[in-house]
Amino acid sequence: MGYYLTRKAMDSFLERLREDHIVYAPKRFDGGGRFSDTDCVRHGEIQTSDEIETDEKSDFSFKEILTPVSETLFYFTENEVRESEGPQKAALVFLRSCDLHAVRRLDEMYLNNGRPDPYYARLRDKIRFALIGCDQSCENGFCVDMGTNRSDNYDISIDPADDGFYIDCRNLEWDGLLGSLAEKELPVEPSFVTENEVRVQIPEDLDARVMNSSMWEEYEGRCINCGRCNFVCPTCSCFSMQDLFYTENGKACERRRVWSSCMVDGFADVAGGGTYRRKNGERMRFKTLHKVLDFKQRAGYQMCVGCGRCDDICPEYISFSGCINKLGDAMQEVTHED
Repeated sequence: MGYYLTRKAMDSFLERLREDHIVYAPKRFDGGGRFSDTDCVRHGEIQTSDEIETDEKSDFSFKEILTPVSETLFYFTENEVRESEGPQKAALVFLRSCDLHAVRRLDEMYLNNGRPDPYYARLRDKIRFALIGCDQSCENGFCVDMGTNRSDNYDISIDPADDGFYIDCRNLEWDGLLGSLAEKELPVEPSFVTENEVRVQIPEDLDARVMNSSMWEEYEGRCINCGRCNFVCPTCSCFSMQDLFYTENGKACERRRVWSSCMVDGFADVAGGGTYRRKNGERMRFKTLHKVLDFKQRAGYQMCVGCGRCDDICPEYISFSGCINKLGDAMQEVTHED
């Protein structure tokens, strides 16, 4: 059912939800940007609809809600192990279509890739999603070519109007509440991007032979292995383990899962002083082919959702969409060599 709610009515809806939900949305943090006197848009807890940033793409994705930057898994002493407590309240997360598609990718990696990850599952089970409609493409985004510009797997969708919101509700539990607050009922379909300025084309014949292309050498000099592209990406899921000791004898401790990155030094190190990917070009190759080749071979769809945040954040202006578009020539190169 579709509804039109004034901003005051929307605030009443959020107030009711906050009784048993934490509500997260992209919001503007004044002065929180990477440069002096700039703002940052990232997900945070909100109280009113005025805090929801509907005009700009968030600089960071929603994923820190589902996969916290630092997450305590369990506590242990010499004689006891105790698992950390899960969330007590449910959560509603406002996000855009590309990010909503990213949830499916995270679910595939954490829930369907072998035994389900219990720490991810206990968060995922309590999260509901509100889709923010997109009526125009964001800078550097290429969601249309990745097939992530449209989504229908949401509880509610919102499209801002002059003094309110058009809402499509697919959650029967909330339908009655929205109906009681609405100015009117009407058919609502969330807006979706239909065209991006940035276009990408993944070669149909792309295979592992592209690893031998010379294209990766370009990134050995350009990439500075800062890992920013991984940290803003909604589908990157690399992490490391850290033990935090409370006592000098090491008999009281907690184990944490902490974000890491396939692009940074140390991630691919192994025992004996070896490393699988020492050069930055090798790391770029690994990341790219994970996003647009081997994940699809296993899951049946691409890992990259085309949000463009990696292009936005890179201090060396490396374009991931540009890298994808070089794969066609790279395949011709290695095919000719064969």
